[in-house]
Amino acid sequence: MANKIMIGIISITAALTLSACAGDNNEETTQNNDAQTSEMQEHNMEGMDHSSTGEIPEGLEESTNPTYPVGSTAIMNADHMGGMNGAEATIVGAFDTTVYTVSYTPANGGEPVTDHKWVIHEEFEGIGEQPLEQGEEATINADHMEGMKGAIATIDSAVETTVYMVDYTSTTGEEVTNHKWVTESELSPAE
Repeated sequence: MANKIMIGIISITAALTLSACAGDNNEETTQNNDAQTSEMQEHNMEGMDHSSTGEIPEGLEESTNPTYPVGSTAIMNADHMGGMNGAEATIVGAFDTTVYTVSYTPANGGEPVTDHKWVIHEEFEGIGEQPLEQGEEATINADHMEGMKGAIATIDSAVETTVYMVDYTSTTGEEVTNHKWVTESELSPAE
C-alpha cells in the first residue's frame, strides 16, 4: 500500500514537472515566433524612405472635404514604420483614392516584402481607373522603398479612403517630411 502511494506521488510529481517544462517551452516558442515576426517586419522596413520630395502622382485628386485639412495636426496610430505610432503629424496633403497593401519581391533582388502599407492606385503603371482586386498583379511605379519601383506587386487588400501626406518627428527623434502615406483610419485628433 505504501509503495502504491509513493508511486502515485512520484507519478503526479513527474507529470506536473513535465507539464511545467512544456509550458516553458511553449512560452519560449511563442517568444521566438514573436521575435521572428518582429525581425521580418523590421526587415520589410529596411530601405524605407520615410521622407519624400512631396511630388504627387499624376491623376491623384485632392480631397475636397478631408477630416484632417492641410495644416492641421493629428496623432498617428500606425505601426508600419518604427517611431510612427503615437507621433504627432502635420497634414501636408489630403487625397481621395484607393489604397492598397501589397506583397512583392524587390526589383533589385532581395527578400520578398509582404503586406506593405501603402501603395495608392496612382502609383501603379497602366492599370486604368478601376480599383484592383485582391490577388491581382500590377507593376509599382513608386519608390517608397529600395527596389520597389518596377516590382510586380500582388494586391493583398484595397480600400477607398482619404490618404494623407504628413510631416512628423518620429518617437525615436527622426524628422520626416512629406511621408507617403497614412490612411484616415490611422489618424486620430490631436489634443
